[in-house]
Amino acid sequence: MKLTPVKTPVVAKKMFPNYIWDIATTTKELFLTFDDGPTPDITNWTLKTLDDYNAKATFFCVGGNIDQHPDIYQNIIEAGHSIGNHTQHHIKGWATKTNAYIDNVALAEHSIGTKLHTKKTKLFRPPYGQIKPQQGKKLIELGYKIVMWDVLSFDWDQDISEEQCLENVISKSKSGSIIVFHDSIKASKNMMYALPKVLEKFSLEGYKFKALEF
Repeated sequence: MKLTPVKTPVVAKKMFPNYIWDIATTTKELFLTFDDGPTPDITNWTLKTLDDYNAKATFFCVGGNIDQHPDIYQNIIEAGHSIGNHTQHHIKGWATKTNAYIDNVALAEHSIGTKLHTKKTKLFRPPYGQIKPQQGKKLIELGYKIVMWDVLSFDWDQDISEEQCLENVISKSKSGSIIVFHDSIKASKNMMYALPKVLEKFSLEGYKFKALEF
């Protein structure tokens, strides 16, 4: 049994009201997010698939991956998507001292803001969703918007099928949902099956896919 639900419970959102879980909106719009890239082949495939549906998204990038693949990172930016900070080394907040955690976020901010002369971002998502209250408080004081999620696709989970990954998203998403996918090797099988179908289904229903901007 999974400890983390596909749909974030309202009580969890109320416990951490300073974090962003979804977007209040009166129009048909969804907010796709992709964690852990840039990743060779997978990120570019994702960009092409989004473009096929005129969809924008937010990519929460690992600083170390930006350093290794600046050309792919540039592709994300040139396609008009938003960039978020996902730490430099994809570290677990619960297992990391606060000062070290903040330093790792700063390293990623440097990679995000200096590679190819792009602007810095103040969107942040903690890897694994793990962040101590003190870490969150400090990041907010530094001007970061901590973006969590409304719907998890569980695309990284090797124990679920491609069809279940798709069902997780289409059954739980509603207007304003922030949805988590991963442009990573581990998640690629499920993500590459589900993403085009999610884009097609909701596009036919009149939804727009937008990037997060604050």
